[in-house]
Amino acid sequence: MRFFLVDDDGAVRSVLKHIIEGDKLGTVVSEAETGCQVTSNVLSFYDIDIVIMDLLMPDSDGIETIKSWNGEFKGKVIMLSQVEAKELIGAAYTQGVDYYVTKPINKKELVAVIHKVMQTIQLEKTVNDIRRSLNGLMITHKQDIQSNGVAQAGTKIVESAEFLLSELGIIGENGSKDLLEMVEYLYEHEINDGFDLHFPSLKELFEKLSVMRLGDTASSLELNRETKASEQRVRRAINQSITHWANIGLSESTNGKFENYATKFFDFSTIRCKMTELRNEELISPKQVKIHTKKFIQVLYFEAKKLASLDIYK
Repeated sequence: MRFFLVDDDGAVRSVLKHIIEGDKLGTVVSEAETGCQVTSNVLSFYDIDIVIMDLLMPDSDGIETIKSWNGEFKGKVIMLSQVEAKELIGAAYTQGVDYYVTKPINKKELVAVIHKVMQTIQLEKTVNDIRRSLNGLMITHKQDIQSNGVAQAGTKIVESAEFLLSELGIIGENGSKDLLEMVEYLYEHEINDGFDLHFPSLKELFEKLSVMRLGDTASSLELNRETKASEQRVRRAINQSITHWANIGLSESTNGKFENYATKFFDFSTIRCKMTELRNEELISPKQVKIHTKKFIQVLYFEAKKLASLDIYK
């Protein structure tokens, strides 16, 4: 334990130091003749555990000194005094004094009091350690719950996207796997960074997808090759969905799903061009059938999120 002695009588301080260090109760780190010299900052600087202080001193008595700390000193205080007035003793306890020892100092009494204070400090330390451990466990548990919640939400969104791709007629297409992986990446990206600045570009999406598949150690050539292949698979899948909905439009133009999906995921002019191509069995120029990949991915992601929150796709 680290002690700070405060008494205007040097002989008293000497006796206290002899008892404390002689009985190996701790170390007297510093001393002062008056309470004016003992601020909460000084006690904090010396990392004091126990202050032994005289009640009546010139300039600033023990009670005034404790008041000046404003509750900032978290250690223990043992008050010394020849005065046994109940009012003064009561005032001292009110200000946070832990024990009161009368002068002249009796070694056995002082040692017994110091032992009690040390036991109290140790008990408080143990309780605080337990509280910190419990708080740590609670925080970890809360983080685990939050992490599991995020993972479950991500799984729901991917499942919702899978349902949507089935509705769009492309769940079996090669590009459907790329699209589902994009949805998963977008969810993680939104959770970690958000979309405050911008929705990720197509270039970023396809490059991230390639890194997720091949790993960070893949060469630039391998990543570029995979990026281009992924772009082609996705475009073919979207084109297949356009054909799927154009066929539905020809046979069931009033179909509710047609009105919902065809106008939401695609430019309707694109669907109409594809319907014309299928109706007349003539090949339409690729320039007329525009594939807006980014729009398709954005709508897929946000619609999947909406479905996951409603949980109605099951």
